[in-house]
Amino acid sequence: MSLQPETIKTLVKVAAEQVIASAPELTTLDQAIGDGDHGTNMKRGFEAVLGKLDAISAQPLDEALKMIGKTLVMTVGGASGPLYGSFFLAAGEALSHDRHLPDDLADVFGSGVNAVSARGRSQAGEKTMLDVLVPVLETLRTAAGQPDLIAQVRTTAAEAVERTAPMQATKGRASFLGPRSVGHVDPGARSSCVLVQAVCASLEGQQ
Repeated sequence: MSLQPETIKTLVKVAAEQVIASAPELTTLDQAIGDGDHGTNMKRGFEAVLGKLDAISAQPLDEALKMIGKTLVMTVGGASGPLYGSFFLAAGEALSHDRHLPDDLADVFGSGVNAVSARGRSQAGEKTMLDVLVPVLETLRTAAGQPDLIAQVRTTAAEAVERTAPMQATKGRASFLGPRSVGHVDPGARSSCVLVQAVCASLEGQQ
């Protein structure tokens, strides 16, 4: 499936605007167990993405994803820039190598997840964004072809982010808090959930 420029533009716009709108919440979450800058950093990065929206949407989807990734790497501070940038760059690269949507959606998404894991030297269960991305990937695999796939993905993301609260962080800034990290939703997991649900909402609106 080849997405039309207007479809890509809508998807990117909705996702970026939702991240920007969520910046205060992400900041509050990060103030509890991190540096307190996750919301600000993500807002800056996705404002930069919006600033390149016309150029991004004029590209084929693989190149659009790579452009998003490069923009986030260059503009999002902290660890989030390289992690989110790696996700989009790897997903775009996967599409460049004989992967096609929707048939290979799980493979493309999985390439992004693997890149995040490699960049952060982390895995699910360590209270990071992977605790949303990995369950979403599992749903994309198990529910592929089902008519309610988008709804299942949205539910998976929402439930997965809440499951980070009782976890003790073993990666990232929050890991320095040890047991004090328990009881707080991970900000990276929350921003991943925001992105996943924004894309799902946009896709549902276009059906």
